[in-house]
Amino acid sequence: MTSSKDWIYNANIYEVNVRQYTEEGTFNAFTNHLPRLKDMGVQTLWFMPVTPISQKEKKGTLGSYYACSDYTSINPEFGTLNDFKKMVDYAHKLGMKVIIDWVANHTGWDHVWTKQHPEWYKRQGNGDFKRASGMDDIIELDYSNKEMRAAMVDAMKFWVRKCGIDGFRCDLAFWVQLDFWMEAICEVNQLKPLFWLAEADPLEYPEYMQVFDAAYAWTWMHKTEEWYKKDLPLKELTNVLDRYEIAPGIKAWFTSNHDENSWNGSEYEKYGDAAKALAVHSCTWPGIPLVYSGQELPNKKRLKFFDKDVIEWKKHLELHEFYQTLLNLHCTNAALNANSDLFELHTSSTTNVLAYLRKKENSEVIVLLNLCENLVRFNLLETWLKGNFKEVFTHAENDFGIKRSFEMKGWDWMVWVK
Repeated sequence: MTSSKDWIYNANIYEVNVRQYTEEGTFNAFTNHLPRLKDMGVQTLWFMPVTPISQKEKKGTLGSYYACSDYTSINPEFGTLNDFKKMVDYAHKLGMKVIIDWVANHTGWDHVWTKQHPEWYKRQGNGDFKRASGMDDIIELDYSNKEMRAAMVDAMKFWVRKCGIDGFRCDLAFWVQLDFWMEAICEVNQLKPLFWLAEADPLEYPEYMQVFDAAYAWTWMHKTEEWYKKDLPLKELTNVLDRYEIAPGIKAWFTSNHDENSWNGSEYEKYGDAAKALAVHSCTWPGIPLVYSGQELPNKKRLKFFDKDVIEWKKHLELHEFYQTLLNLHCTNAALNANSDLFELHTSSTTNVLAYLRKKENSEVIVLLNLCENLVRFNLLETWLKGNFKEVFTHAENDFGIKRSFEMKGWDWMVWVK
């Protein structure tokens, strides 16, 4: 990455579901939340697709964001292109970055290209447009067509030129052949260095990390749910983390997103009392933390995907300060850079406690996670671990050269900063 993209190493991402964020469901209404999100430490806003939705084969009353009808227009449900541009400008003024969801593999059934360039689509045996796997409301584009590929790149450039966005979250990136991304990312980056987040897992698609900056830790997300629900040993988790350490690219860690919340349940359905400890892990393990709309509430309901279902905001957001502490720490402390060093720490409680040190030059952060429901007393076994640290949530102080014994309640966490 070039120096002008170094901000990515300390990035965090907040996924915005515009439709469900406010009663109005518009960019203008969402803009009112930007100062609060800035205060919470949000550094990068990821907007689910902002393009208009196809009406043919539409699901539910409003349809799926991911069934696009025009790559270079705004969904009127959200407002106007000028509304979006003003919102991006305001986010930039607050020091935040903006990336948009890009659905390159498929479009909706009445996308403008189906009329203008029907030859740009794959076909089924009966000659109809090819439905995407398992989804009736979208049809697949044909990436053997050079004209379509060029038009796709031009459409991506439109959003950079017109609205000054800072990158793309590429939906189902691994459904699109790698050579397209190699061409497209190189070409679009000539406008300005952009952040490219792939909806892919670097354990399954390491080759895509040749061109993408970051990708999702899907395997971790699935394993943590299985671990919690089946009471699996901690070793099951550390084995997955070991695999990610040697996988290429920056990993995005999360406990919820739009798909997980709507189809599999909130983080509290999936992880119960372990949800917050896993969120601490997402914000402190090497990579980028990703937070979904409403997690700061916390939102414990499944948001409908194809219909209006507003997040039930309250005056007091219970987890605002929790995320504020973690996100600001991730943005400002060099030890939590995506490329800083990781040292796994040994404890006397090998079956319950995940302990690790993050370090870059003189910056150090120690993280202790009690990943069980019981009170645990344990010792840190590393004798080389020294220095005065302050715990970021309680503000307690500790000299690790003297005291390495700890007591933690079930599912508790500690984050110590030197």
